[in-house]
Amino acid sequence: MKSSVVVGLGRSGVGAAKLLHSQGHQVTVLESQSKDSANASALRQLGVDVRLGCPLIPDPFASWTDPLDQVVISPGIPWDHPTLGSLRQQDIAVCGEMAVAWDALSHRPWIGITGTNGKTTVTHLLQHVLSHAGLQAPMAGNVGHSAAELALACSSGHLPQPDWIVMEMSSYQIEAAQQVAPRIGIWTTLTPDHLERHGTLDAYRAIKHGLLARSEQAVLNADDPDLCRHHHQWPAATWVSTSPTPPVPCTLWIDPEQWVCSREQRLFPADALPLPGNHNRQNMLLVTAAALHAGLPPSAIEAALRCFSGVPHRLEPLGLVKGMRVYNDSKATNYDAAAVGLRAVAAPAVVLAGGQTKQGDASEWLSLLKERAAAVVLFGHGARELKTLIAGASFDGQVALVDTLDAAVKEALALSSGQPAQALLLSPACASFDQYSNFEERGEHFRQLINAAQRAS
Repeated sequence: MKSSVVVGLGRSGVGAAKLLHSQGHQVTVLESQSKDSANASALRQLGVDVRLGCPLIPDPFASWTDPLDQVVISPGIPWDHPTLGSLRQQDIAVCGEMAVAWDALSHRPWIGITGTNGKTTVTHLLQHVLSHAGLQAPMAGNVGHSAAELALACSSGHLPQPDWIVMEMSSYQIEAAQQVAPRIGIWTTLTPDHLERHGTLDAYRAIKHGLLARSEQAVLNADDPDLCRHHHQWPAATWVSTSPTPPVPCTLWIDPEQWVCSREQRLFPADALPLPGNHNRQNMLLVTAAALHAGLPPSAIEAALRCFSGVPHRLEPLGLVKGMRVYNDSKATNYDAAAVGLRAVAAPAVVLAGGQTKQGDASEWLSLLKERAAAVVLFGHGARELKTLIAGASFDGQVALVDTLDAAVKEALALSSGQPAQALLLSPACASFDQYSNFEERGEHFRQLINAAQRAS
């Protein structure tokens, strides 16, 4: 019997533990928190050994006496953690939950989707397009199921065998699953992100490059400056561009008459996707390229695009408040994503930003604030840091500083009364972990606050 240790009781850890247990492994789960939980109880009922209060520092494996075949880590654990290095020196395999899922599902074709921004929309949209065409195409990874949950559901018969697996993959997940080799790989964008983890942009880029290099067919966004600069590395890739005169030779582009074109023909009008912003046209082209590689005809792709309603928490429209169109863009967890949101909504906007700040280049976001924002309300742990950035950019609108999102919404509605704002935009430019478990929880809270404001008005 193989022996596996899973580190972490989050969603990916629980999924990995259940999958490995179903495969006959002897599974032990280590969790740094001491508080018992429903996840721990559920695993114990299956016969999984759960040990609470076991962080990786000091090394919990130093006095480990049982034979050990592999250690499976959650995405939040750095790949270069000293304890993991010690395990590797002992020839103990270390991998992430995504690798465990790949071992169980590699017999089905994967579409691996990565990128700094855009990957969640591309994942949802591609899953929608494939499913609308009648294919079994579950999505997993950073969205939907965890990868291991999906593998368990497929292997147990709770889900039909997939025609395609649509997998959103972060740099953390790719780094710990270097055997994953998708049938189709999609790279949406590349801008500095997660540098506090990966150290340099080159290291971050190399991780994503590895996934695409292992893919049978690579699909890349020629409108992204960083990807375009490295186009010589991808002579056999499928490139897409929203420009009628693409910067590199492309397979798909949008012509001056606003049609999506391939090398052979016009496919369908570029307004088939009812979402705002040029970034969504890039997403549409990436999805179209992948769907064509998956064997769908253009007519099926167009029909699916026309009935796509968007992704929760990514420029999600929430209706009107005080004459302003409200957008939940909680998924914008860095400056580049927040800049995309600002560019997409009507100006002038009242912007809500804040949370746990990240390293990155804020210059474009700051420039767009000056052009398109009437006021900015900052909240959370990074509010003062953002205020200093905005002051240094000579923003001439109002800037308010509050502690919480509740207070930010109240302040934004008060500020909007004194000026003609067209949009109210939650686009934090920060991670959510200072006050929320994830960006979804932050977005749901914002939705509740807006619903309450709509009822009161």
